[in-house]
Amino acid sequence: MAVLTVPHRPIVNGLSVDVEDWFQVGAFENTIARDTWDRLPLRVSDNVLRILDLFAEADAKATFFTLGWVAQRNPLLMRRIADAGHEIASHGWDHARVHTLDRASFAADIAKAREVLQDVSGAAVTGYRAPSFSIDQRTPWAYLELAEQGYAYSSSVAPVAHDHYGWREAPRFAFHPLPHSPLVEIPVTTAMLGGRRVAAGGGGFFRVLPYAFSRWAIRQVNRVEQRPAVFYFHPWEIDPQQPRVAGAPMRSRLRHYTGLDQMADKLRALVGEFAWGRMDVIAHREAARASSLAA
Repeated sequence: MAVLTVPHRPIVNGLSVDVEDWFQVGAFENTIARDTWDRLPLRVSDNVLRILDLFAEADAKATFFTLGWVAQRNPLLMRRIADAGHEIASHGWDHARVHTLDRASFAADIAKAREVLQDVSGAAVTGYRAPSFSIDQRTPWAYLELAEQGYAYSSSVAPVAHDHYGWREAPRFAFHPLPHSPLVEIPVTTAMLGGRRVAAGGGGFFRVLPYAFSRWAIRQVNRVEQRPAVFYFHPWEIDPQQPRVAGAPMRSRLRHYTGLDQMADKLRALVGEFAWGRMDVIAHREAARASSLAA
């Protein structure tokens, strides 16, 4: 008698884009003043359109964590993202790190960004990602404010030690940061190498390291941990022709510009090799799992 086998269904991973322009990144925050932004060439729209085409080729859906500042100046782009079936979520107003704000300033920042994002996209905003993954042990009030404003999830933690960001003691996978709230935190992906956590969720690590490293890390999370990976990148990372910031520290310039010319091809390979979905869908599933484990 023939044995009926059920095809293996791949785990759907969280695909995300942190929508900010080339001059708004953490690497240049002490070099390019915010009051000069409106005098600089905007490149984010063209780069996002290229990303939308790349995702359409692979039939991949994603979440676009977008600065309110960018959305206000690119309303048609926000509509284009939403109309393509992707999620619009908040990246705050102007890329101020959470730990540089107090609770009142943070509350105003995320409320202002959300209002603009919803107005221009026509879609509800339920997700948030802190600039530079800047929710950590210094900001215990951030989750209280997100919950109070009705956010369903955050993806604002990098559970590693890093000179630029990181909350090493945070869980690697989804958790409820507040005991009496459904708000769920979905940390960016890490892998285990030699008993140590290593950053493996995208950004500069994806550009600088061989593609094989990211393949290995995502397979480890999917096959060994049986969990979805969370991957992120920025529109400026597929833009080798962007202006160069000569006044920035050498270390910042190396981090920002290395691998830009290879990024689009690596992304195309990544979205073609694994299954990807929106972060709100991942958050819903991971929230249910976190709740069942805590019960």
